[in-house]
Amino acid sequence: MKTIEIDFTNIGDYEEFYEVLKSKIELPAHFGDNLDALADIISGELEMPLDIEFTNMSVDQLETFEELLETLEDVEFESDEFSFSYYLEQFEDLD
Repeated sequence: MKTIEIDFTNIGDYEEFYEVLKSKIELPAHFGDNLDALADIISGELEMPLDIEFTNMSVDQLETFEELLETLEDVEFESDEFSFSYYLEQFEDLD
């Protein structure tokens, strides 16, 4: 299974997300930077099996990218060969 890790440390909006995504996955020229296109590409055009992991997400990013997370969870539910997970950034205990 191919795993794609996307580090959210420096991602603040959807434009930055799609730039990083395109650096990690070769997307077709007709890909539109929107969630419907992303779901369609994962469901029908990317090589499977595939696992996408978002790392270092902040609590604020969970809200900003809520629709993205829901879209990928929906695609995961519909596909046996696609998996998706996200992980929050870790903070050191200062005590």
